[in-house]
Amino acid sequence: MAFGTASPPSADSVTRLGRLLEPAEWVASGVPLLRSPREVVRGLYARHRPAPSTAVAAVFHPDDRLAASASFTRPAMRTSATDGWELRNALLSQLRLVIPHDLRRRTPARTAVLLYCREGEAHWTEEDGAWMWALRDACTLHGLRCGAYITLTAAGWHILGEGRSGRYPRSSAHPAAPIGFGGGAPEAHRHTAAR
Repeated sequence: MAFGTASPPSADSVTRLGRLLEPAEWVASGVPLLRSPREVVRGLYARHRPAPSTAVAAVFHPDDRLAASASFTRPAMRTSATDGWELRNALLSQLRLVIPHDLRRRTPARTAVLLYCREGEAHWTEEDGAWMWALRDACTLHGLRCGAYITLTAAGWHILGEGRSGRYPRSSAHPAAPIGFGGGAPEAHRHTAAR
C-alpha cells in the first residue's frame, strides 16, 4: 500500500469555488422580494426578447419604476468552469453603460435584478450560482441594492431562492442577440428610462 500526500487545491480553484452562491446563501443574504414578479418578467421579456445565453440586467427605482435595462450575451469563459468573476465584470460593464453609480449614497436606493435566459431545467445550477455571486458583487461595486435572480427556460420563468414561477414567458429557440460595441447587446437592447 502506498501512502502519499494529497496536494492541496490551488489558490485559483479555491477562489473560483468561492465565486458562486448556493441557494441557501442567496436566501440568507436577504434579497428583497419582487412586489409583482410576473409584471417584471413580462416587461423585461417584451423589452429585450432574450434568447438562450442572454442576460437582462434591470435597475428599478424605489417605487418599482424601471430606471434602466440592458441585455447582453453571456461572455465566453476563459476556462471550462463558469466563473462569477467574469460574469460580474460583464454585468458591471453593462450597468455602467446604462445608469450612473450610486456609490455616494449611504444606503442603496435603486435595486438591480437579473434575468438570465438559458437552456436546461429550472432548478439551480452552478452557472446560476455564479450569476448570483456576480449580481451581488456588481451591485456592491455600483452602489445598488441586490435584487432577484430570475431564470427563463423552456419551462417558463423561476425566481431562484423564492420559489415563485410562471409558465409564460418562456425561453425560445431563436439565436441569441449579436454582440455589439463594448461586449454587450446592440444599442437597441439598451434602455435608459427617464430619471
